[in-house]
Amino acid sequence: MTNVAVIGSQWGDEGKGKIVDWLSERADVVVRFQGGHNAGHTLVIDGKVYKLSLLPSGIVRDKKLSVIGNGVVVDPWALLAEISRLQEQGVTITPENLRVAENACLILPLHGNLDKAREAAATGNNKIGTTGRGIGPAYEDRVGRRAIRVGDLADEELLAAKVENLLTHHNALLRGLGQPEVDGAELLAQLKDVAPKILPFADTVWKSLNQFKEAGKRILFEGAQGTMLDIDHGTYPYVTSSNTISGSAAGGSGVGPSGVGYVLGITKAYTTRVGEGPFPSELFDADGDRLGERGHEFGVVTGRKRRCGWFDATLVRQSVKVNGIHGIALTKLDVLDGFDEIKICTAYDIDGEIYDHLPANQRLQAKAKPVYETIPGWSETTRGARSWADLPATAIKYVRRIEELIEAPVALLSTSPERDDTILVHDPFSA
Repeated sequence: MTNVAVIGSQWGDEGKGKIVDWLSERADVVVRFQGGHNAGHTLVIDGKVYKLSLLPSGIVRDKKLSVIGNGVVVDPWALLAEISRLQEQGVTITPENLRVAENACLILPLHGNLDKAREAAATGNNKIGTTGRGIGPAYEDRVGRRAIRVGDLADEELLAAKVENLLTHHNALLRGLGQPEVDGAELLAQLKDVAPKILPFADTVWKSLNQFKEAGKRILFEGAQGTMLDIDHGTYPYVTSSNTISGSAAGGSGVGPSGVGYVLGITKAYTTRVGEGPFPSELFDADGDRLGERGHEFGVVTGRKRRCGWFDATLVRQSVKVNGIHGIALTKLDVLDGFDEIKICTAYDIDGEIYDHLPANQRLQAKAKPVYETIPGWSETTRGARSWADLPATAIKYVRRIEELIEAPVALLSTSPERDDTILVHDPFSA
């Protein structure tokens, strides 16, 4: 048996929530290792819908330990609100089944305010499309070595000194943006108030995870966002503020690279994106509208309408290489039911030159035009299929062609939001 890292292979919204939930039944521990409450996962279990942002997807399963690793930036008030919301739905959440890394950095109200002020001040192509939840500014403080961390809440003297140091930086920024400065005493009071509610969940996560690994427990690492939103490997600067790729599962949790195991790339059968930035296979016609409507393409956290386009094999192949993906979980195949023809992007045309990858240069990315391959669609339904025999021959042909183009096999195939509507080709935990 091995551990498994679940990674989005596109721009996020690939259906990670369902797949992680499906896998969590086989896991003992589910770990979030990057991002913040800008992530959104929807789980549908026995017809009941759970919407998660910060909590690992394993939290809705009995006898599973959920862990928020040190690579995550944690808004303590958002975390408590999410816990309360799920408890109202009947989910039990205690320090017995949820642990938060003591060295995870906090998102404070000033981070969200700064995030929104910057985005409001930006014009044209300088707008990133941020969710305004303070994720970026919190990561800036983390690498700037001025962040307040979960464990700091237990030391009032240290906390006061760190708030003073933090505001030396932030109030200067706010003055430059013409915004009101932060009252240090008020912020300190807020942190002291939230501390006793958060500290019971605090844990030396790296140590616990290594003990679980040595005991033979199965660990599932749950990524947020998608590979093409990675701060280094994504469509920079239209990216998130953390490393979303499989390599950060180790650093963001405290488990060495050898402990990560099988890398499963969650991959939607078409492509979507939220916010600004390049999107070579984006559709602006009736087909694009149809994909959005049939796929219910609205952000879980923001409610924003997602941009839709044909499957981009060039993009996913790049993700396969960057992440070391062993196999993919192909989701939302049923959204393509009824199309007469389906297109797949196999390369990019940039100023007449053909590229087999999306270059890092921002201006070249903006110029990328898709080179399409067209294959027949299918009129039959794939929704709810649980075996290859339930799929139309042309749908199987589409899946096989995707495997060839991205140079990775399909390990799981999802045909509806229901967790049991999944075709298992290869169990990642048995790799």
